[in-house]
Amino acid sequence: MKASWEKIEKNQVKLTVELGPDRVADALDKAFKKVSAKVAVPGFRKGKVPRAIFERKFGVESLYQDAIDILLPEAYLEAVQQADLFPVDRPEVDVQQFAKGQALQFTAIVTVKPEVQLGEYKGIEVPEQSGDVTAEEIQAELERLQTRHAELIVVEEGPAQNGDTTVIDFEGFVEGVPFEGGKAEKYSLELGSGSFIPGFEEQLVGLAAGEEKDVTVTFPENYNSEELKGKEAVFKIKLHDIKRKQLPVLDDEFAKDVSEFDTLDEFKEDIAKRLQDRKVKSNQQELESTVVEKAAEAAEVEIPQSMVDSEVEQMYKDFANRLQMQGMNLEMYFQFSGQDEQTLKAQMKSDAEKRVRNNLVLEAIGKAESIEATDEELNEELERLASQYSRSVDEIRSIFAANGTLDSLKGELTVKKTVDFLVANSKSAASVA
Repeated sequence: MKASWEKIEKNQVKLTVELGPDRVADALDKAFKKVSAKVAVPGFRKGKVPRAIFERKFGVESLYQDAIDILLPEAYLEAVQQADLFPVDRPEVDVQQFAKGQALQFTAIVTVKPEVQLGEYKGIEVPEQSGDVTAEEIQAELERLQTRHAELIVVEEGPAQNGDTTVIDFEGFVEGVPFEGGKAEKYSLELGSGSFIPGFEEQLVGLAAGEEKDVTVTFPENYNSEELKGKEAVFKIKLHDIKRKQLPVLDDEFAKDVSEFDTLDEFKEDIAKRLQDRKVKSNQQELESTVVEKAAEAAEVEIPQSMVDSEVEQMYKDFANRLQMQGMNLEMYFQFSGQDEQTLKAQMKSDAEKRVRNNLVLEAIGKAESIEATDEELNEELERLASQYSRSVDEIRSIFAANGTLDSLKGELTVKKTVDFLVANSKSAASVA
């Protein structure tokens, strides 16, 4: 095989390939076996017609397309490997010569992984972080738990307030005509939750149990019903009951009810420890995100659109999988959110481009610093996964090997080592000031 390439623009190269007549002859043989098994020739059973008779009757040219389909994919793969190219999209192939007794000649326009010109990535300034937990943070967590364990008590007198749960009947009208889905009875609505159309909940504040009211609102332009988008609607409301949260007292009894501790002080100590652990983890994630973002911003790279599109597709699949684990599917999500596939993918595009850029830059830094996960580190990760999923290490390794993702796992570990390298070589902004 002869393979050469030349850069034509940005991240595209023109690959020129030539394979000898012997490879063409082999592909024609395979094509004949495939085609002859399906062709009926008088006097011969299917698959038994001699090659010479087949070619005399149908012409050797009848085998060309099948032979090309057999030979071209393997020839292209060999060529990109020989030329040390890294395609990121399907090639545009032009077969220039293919005939019995001749060489195969073709060109391919290939979009390749872009080159990264690294900027400064050592000594990145990061904000000073603190893992200390304040008394205010502990109190805020206690109040959150206090609210979670509050009881709803029916308010006998007085108007509804923001934060109350109201039990209402409602029916909506647009231009005096009721619309589908706009009616309910004894519906529980927490005022201030933002779960209804903007402006709806606010107009129930001040209404007392037993009172009725007409509430006028305008549906948002991005509402999920085409018939109601931007339309003004009037809802006839009857308020039946008002329920207000009654918070439990923050004392030792509260601690016993919601935790394994006997006193409120012991519970506070545990909260402080958990908040500190959470803050340390959050600080580390923020630090890693900062060094990666700044290293990526300092680099120069032109990202092919195909790489962004591929990342969007992967993000879309991951999102669908997460929905499935939550007992939903994409159809249900679209109906609930008022979005569609095109809108969702458009929203993912910016993050996809950032992910691709970050990964390309991290890969380039890893190569520049000769960072690579070792087999020992790979084994340690497999052991960790085996422990997490209560499987043997051999089972976990077999699963990755069967899926062809063992190298990908090692690649992820290399990326993590590269991020650790950036963190280790960063410096606090406070120390620079």
